[in-house]
Amino acid sequence: MSRTPRATRWLVPLALLVLWLAVGGTLGPFAGRLGEVATNDQAAFLPRNAESTRVIEAQRAFRQDETLPVVVVWTADDEGGTLDAAQQKAATSALASLQGTPGVVGQVSPAIPSDDRQALEGVVQLRPDLGDELAPSLDRISARAAAVTGATAVLAGPAASQADLSDAFAGIDGLLLGVALITVLVILLLVYRSVLLPFVIIISAVFALGVACAVVYALADHDVVRVDGQVQGILSILVIGAATDYALLLTARYREELAAGDDRFTAMRAALRRSTGAIVASAATVALGLLALLLSDLTNNRALGPVGAIGIVCAVLSTLTFLPAALVLLGNAAYWPARPRPAEAAGGGHGIWRRVARVVEKAPRRIWAVALVGLVACAAFAPTLESKGVPLDEIFVNDAPSVAAQATLAAHFPGGSGNPAVVIADAGHAAQVVRQAKGTEGVADANPLTEQGRPGSGPALVVDGKVRVDVTLKDAADSDAAKATVARLRHELHRIDGADALVGGYTAQQYDTQKTAEHDRLLIVPVVLAIILVILVGLLRSVLMPLLLVATVALNFAATLGVSALVFRHVFGFSGTDASVPLYGFVFLVALGVDYNIFLMSRAREESLEHGVREGMLRALVATGGVITSAGVVLAATFAALGVIPLAFLVQIAFIVAFGVLLDTLVVRSLLVPALVRDIGPTAWWPGRLSRRAS
Repeated sequence: MSRTPRATRWLVPLALLVLWLAVGGTLGPFAGRLGEVATNDQAAFLPRNAESTRVIEAQRAFRQDETLPVVVVWTADDEGGTLDAAQQKAATSALASLQGTPGVVGQVSPAIPSDDRQALEGVVQLRPDLGDELAPSLDRISARAAAVTGATAVLAGPAASQADLSDAFAGIDGLLLGVALITVLVILLLVYRSVLLPFVIIISAVFALGVACAVVYALADHDVVRVDGQVQGILSILVIGAATDYALLLTARYREELAAGDDRFTAMRAALRRSTGAIVASAATVALGLLALLLSDLTNNRALGPVGAIGIVCAVLSTLTFLPAALVLLGNAAYWPARPRPAEAAGGGHGIWRRVARVVEKAPRRIWAVALVGLVACAAFAPTLESKGVPLDEIFVNDAPSVAAQATLAAHFPGGSGNPAVVIADAGHAAQVVRQAKGTEGVADANPLTEQGRPGSGPALVVDGKVRVDVTLKDAADSDAAKATVARLRHELHRIDGADALVGGYTAQQYDTQKTAEHDRLLIVPVVLAIILVILVGLLRSVLMPLLLVATVALNFAATLGVSALVFRHVFGFSGTDASVPLYGFVFLVALGVDYNIFLMSRAREESLEHGVREGMLRALVATGGVITSAGVVLAATFAALGVIPLAFLVQIAFIVAFGVLLDTLVVRSLLVPALVRDIGPTAWWPGRLSRRAS
């Protein structure tokens, strides 16, 4: 009778291990295949209900499906030289030869000279869904354009920018995953000085990522979710970072139980019993916080929500099944060449955390006051962070061909050339719409789409009683000035009774995205805070403590934004951030930052039940200090790996999350929260049972 239970105890972890090896072997390759179902077509991620999105639908009535324009710009080989009529004719012929070639749609424009005769420009419309065929199409256009003798041709406009964007994401699967895993492995080897444990944790994280990518791949392949390069990169980092964090909490607790003298099976049962609640609660804050992005009107925000939540669920699943099985089978060998020592049992800890605890115990009020003043001082700079979108020349961290081409275009033509605002209006008011548009400040020209299929003079093309008017802006299409012009243009055209004018196009899309992102922040931030508060109340069985923790992580986020505003402007040279960066930073930093407070305070509650609130807080700080700090460093380093992708958006997210996590780990969780709880005493747990225990 005694042998069967013992055999069963070995059978369960063995079965789990075999199951995960099978799952990992089958689904692991999907971690490198998300690019097959990803799209970097930014038009697929516009606000659902914005005016510019409605214009895209209206354009289809003109047999003008949404297109991706590429602007061909010729300049003389001799710097400052002019281009003659023969070169203009050759450029027009080169453009005409592209008509009907793969990927090209609609009418190709002739080559138009600049006022200074130093440049020519022409516009070629491409299908927006070319995917991998975009680069060959651009190469074909570039080759034809190069046939003009005595001139140099470059490609600008949205199509060229999208090609550079695709290049930036090329190889994202292998590069980002490799950098993240190597970073995590090095940190774990340095911190734990164990040979096997870091590899077990890495394998657990890779298994979680493989399952998550397989699920996301299937959903994206059936158009249930959308994935772009940004979502793809964030998913990899999020899963690796979260799975490692949860694994560190479990392995640390397992080591404590082994050090206390329990056998491997008893130790794992105790470790799971005492850490599962904190792990699940932490994962729930992140997953539900991400799902709150479904409230956004921006499609890429809504895409990240379920994709990120799937990744977190897979990270928890791997941590609570594969990892315990592997650790039980390895036993003490998991920590070789070190061995769990009795000093690592509850109440022990690294010497540095015992010293930190003594400092907190000696002067808690001074500690939390100094920490609070420092965080508030940093937060004071948060309002200076501009989040109105970034100009084209700041999208890429490194030099990109499309950026240089756009600068050449802007030097010789109105900034909005080749990328006009698109107006759909009632045909009976077409002349009035054109006049009003031309009279709007910031507009260079306005022409209706003619029956020949391109803007200009001649009879306007009327479809279902509507006309399309292309409005060329004076300023670059991605500039703040152009967005302000779109706002003025809408104001003027909406005043024309009966015109039912809608203003769209690239600049209007950027403007609508910015406004939608601002609305999303006002809606989603309170929802995420409420979700976190409810989870903390349920976990800690208190009201005051959760309010305290939520306030501290919110202050940490504000302080991080303040520091980011200074660093982005004075170190990185960014004039601002993408409109979605603050929201992404908030969701990741607040949800992930709460994790460390959950780990700390769930342990504090456990210790306080035996030793009282003040002593319990200090014991919890000592017992969890090492593992939580390690987890914070790992997560910060993992998100910092996003910086290998040369895009300002991901570099900014990487800095905000990495710096914010370190600030939270080293200041908020290590000093501010323990000092506050030590100073407040039992009242901090009001109205829970701990408020009635001895301090």
